[in-house]
Amino acid sequence: MFKSYHKLLLSAALVVSAATSAAVAGDKTTSRTYANGKKVIDGGATYPVVNGKTSSYYVNEKAGKGGFAFGRKPTENEIKAWNIDVMPDGTGLPEGSGSVEDGDALYEEKCASCHFDFGAGGAGYPALAKGNAYEGVKSLKNQRTSAAVDAPNRVFGSYWPKASTLWWYVKTGMPHPAPMSLTNDEVYAIVAYIISINELTIDGEELDDEYVLDREKFLKLKMPNEDGFEPKIDGKDGLENVRAYFNDFSNYGNGTRCMKNCFDGEPVIARIQGAGISAYSPELSTERSMPAKKEGEAEMPGKKEYEASCAVCHATDAMGAPMVGDKKAWEAVTSKGMDKVYHNALNGLNAMPPRGGTSLPDDKIKEIVDYMVSQGK
Repeated sequence: MFKSYHKLLLSAALVVSAATSAAVAGDKTTSRTYANGKKVIDGGATYPVVNGKTSSYYVNEKAGKGGFAFGRKPTENEIKAWNIDVMPDGTGLPEGSGSVEDGDALYEEKCASCHFDFGAGGAGYPALAKGNAYEGVKSLKNQRTSAAVDAPNRVFGSYWPKASTLWWYVKTGMPHPAPMSLTNDEVYAIVAYIISINELTIDGEELDDEYVLDREKFLKLKMPNEDGFEPKIDGKDGLENVRAYFNDFSNYGNGTRCMKNCFDGEPVIARIQGAGISAYSPELSTERSMPAKKEGEAEMPGKKEYEASCAVCHATDAMGAPMVGDKKAWEAVTSKGMDKVYHNALNGLNAMPPRGGTSLPDDKIKEIVDYMVSQGK
């Protein structure tokens, strides 16, 4: 929770929790009930079963008395397959290396189609950088209460407290159509490039094109906003830190747990200004109808479904899929016959899931294929 506005966010959540506690219990003592001998972390409460009910809800008191079936213990290999996160202390971070220059090339090939040049973001995809991160972190305390105040700059470099999350997310979730397809060295290269466009330094050194990032250097990266969140959740005492924080009411809201008369007078509400655009040239149209079709004109079958479900990968050659309109690419695809093309579309091929990840019926999938093939002729 970011420090500059955590009290505002928490006050609403905890008022709800407090309201539930007081409404049911009727006093303040129940709000201090314990779970497993310790106060609950979220500031809420646990209640005993009385007359078959907890608060206003009936419970099945017989449930669980015969024991629960939790399945079997996972094997070591199963745990290893799932345990792929990377912790801030370096746990889970593999050896490897990659240069900023190589990362730049990989970014253009695998990332720029969504995150745009230099991580600028757009079209619904998040920005990865917005200038110097050390300057950007200063914007995180901004509140858009007037048109003269810039919005907080919440991108990787200025907002994220730990760099380990970046490595982990790129490795396990990117690129979007083919997660887990990057080698460790490729991930280090892309991460090095993202660090460089955020103008971050490692041991005081800026990352130029020749800079080679490896595990040892990566663990030395200190993020500008590392201390900008509370409570502290890292380390062996993380859970207890969270428990103590949320059970100290002075950390949020107005500093007390109350049900009424929580404020002196009416709360002051800051009206956000300058968040919209009022002047347009040309003026915005309020017309919402679709363009009229010309007489005798009909939309080609499969086009609508292609744009809704397939264009994200086939509208560009950066995803490794044959780009619609690329004659040579589609000549290669159709060289083994349309039956094979239909089969691959229905059953999946390489990074493409069956039916492109949709639930469309066979005839619609074939119409999409026909449409894409027709655009490459």
